[in-house]
Amino acid sequence: MWLTWANALTLARALLAVPCAWLAADERWLWTALIFSLAVLSDLLDGPLARRFDQSSPLGGLIDHTTDAAFVTLLLAALAYGGYVPWLLPVLVAASFAQYVADSRALRGRSLRASYLGRANGIGYFILAALVVYGNALAGPWPTAASIDALAWLLVVTSLASMLHRLRLWRSGGLHE
Repeated sequence: MWLTWANALTLARALLAVPCAWLAADERWLWTALIFSLAVLSDLLDGPLARRFDQSSPLGGLIDHTTDAAFVTLLLAALAYGGYVPWLLPVLVAASFAQYVADSRALRGRSLRASYLGRANGIGYFILAALVVYGNALAGPWPTAASIDALAWLLVVTSLASMLHRLRLWRSGGLHE
């Protein structure tokens, strides 16, 4: 079932992705922080809402994860445009999500199957974006550019590791039953 409150929240988050990225690219940090906060709040609420009303489905999960990936990819691309993160990171986020969907066979109606590292990376992408956005919005001394850079490159390395691990599993036939 597509018309649910949880999916409405997910759609709202999807609609916030472009304005959030545009505002970040324009370095309008207070507005970026507000929109980012709304997006994170909607992400925290949509899953519990779907479960509460027994409206969870593989399609809803796919739409939720796709929205998260698109949101964070666009925001990281805007941050890369401003020189805050390497351009390689948003490219890897998009590529690793595409691999995740393909390997899970989600387009055939199966539930997404995340790895521990993939899930940690997904959270890490949002943490990195939050550090840059809120750090600039609050104009504080932390996080430093060096700490942002270190976390960004760590996420590049762990994203590549996750993608290589999935590729190895796929080649060995261990990813699918």
